[in-house]
Amino acid sequence: MPKPMTPDAIRTAPKVLLHDHLDGGLRPQTVIDLARESGYQDLPSTDADELATWFRDAADSGSLELYLETFAHTCGVMQDEAALIRVAAECAEDLAADGVVYAEVRYAPELFQERGLSLDRVVTAVQEGFRQGEARAAEAGHRIRIGTLLCAMRQNARSLEIAELAVRYRDAGVVGFDIAGPEAGYPPTRNLDAFEYLRQQNAHFTIHAGEAFGLPSIWEAIQHCGAERLGHGVRITDDIKVSDDGSVQLGRLANYVRDRRIPLEMCPTSNLQTGAAPSIAEHPIGLLTRLRFRVTVNTDNRLMSHCTMTSEFAALVEAFGYDWADLQWFTVNAMKSAFIGFDERLALINDVIKPGYAALMA
Repeated sequence: MPKPMTPDAIRTAPKVLLHDHLDGGLRPQTVIDLARESGYQDLPSTDADELATWFRDAADSGSLELYLETFAHTCGVMQDEAALIRVAAECAEDLAADGVVYAEVRYAPELFQERGLSLDRVVTAVQEGFRQGEARAAEAGHRIRIGTLLCAMRQNARSLEIAELAVRYRDAGVVGFDIAGPEAGYPPTRNLDAFEYLRQQNAHFTIHAGEAFGLPSIWEAIQHCGAERLGHGVRITDDIKVSDDGSVQLGRLANYVRDRRIPLEMCPTSNLQTGAAPSIAEHPIGLLTRLRFRVTVNTDNRLMSHCTMTSEFAALVEAFGYDWADLQWFTVNAMKSAFIGFDERLALINDVIKPGYAALMA
């Protein structure tokens, strides 16, 4: 008999995470510790439980712009190498303890230069932290592989510089590039020079698109910039018509995204907070999964959204009645879409993910 789909059982299932922000996943106590050590005095609370609640409530604004303001505090305490190493190590440990076997964690190096760190020192510190965290997780019996995505902030003018940084460190654990920040008013095409450079270098990249802005953002990301994956992409449903009789008609962009198997990095709880969906049960992930888009499930910002991969999966199970086969489908989708090499992806699917779910379904 399959194991009951309780949170404890889901936590043991092997998971793959493609969309998780380093500065959105700190432990509340770590934020407090780092603030004290660095002299940062703007925290709304120095009690860990109260601070965790503040982050969640502040993020529950229904606005992407207001949601992004919460990062002033996490970035504010991540301005030296020791802090970056600690945050990255704890990130790897926390994800591994949640059953994540492969994760791509992203961050914007330009946000951590307020105290004079060079971009290269930011990257080497984060990579050192991930390696330490992977080692500590392995000692605790949880194996995880972390790949890093470097983000450029779309409202700034440093995309090419960050793209060059990502290529410079692609043999040191950086597996790809992304642009993040507010979508409205900052279309992906503002960063065309970076994407052209990445394509010339045979480098991987994803683009935040179709979260706070609609189909034009998705269309530009794919057709002008050449995005391999879409960060969020929930607004692709604007190009899908569901009739009263239940029949579904896909527009040309939606058909293209599905036919080309362009991965959607969907973050259900985060999307509720930024107003992209009214509830988990009404989240576009249900329709997109039914239509067999390349859907993946992600956390986005574990601190702000007060979530884990386990809680995201559990919420989908409750809302849509998904079973272990569905969770395996999401996981294999994500692993197929990862920016590491084919051999590594195949080994994780065949040697870790499928055996792990087989044991749960037996």
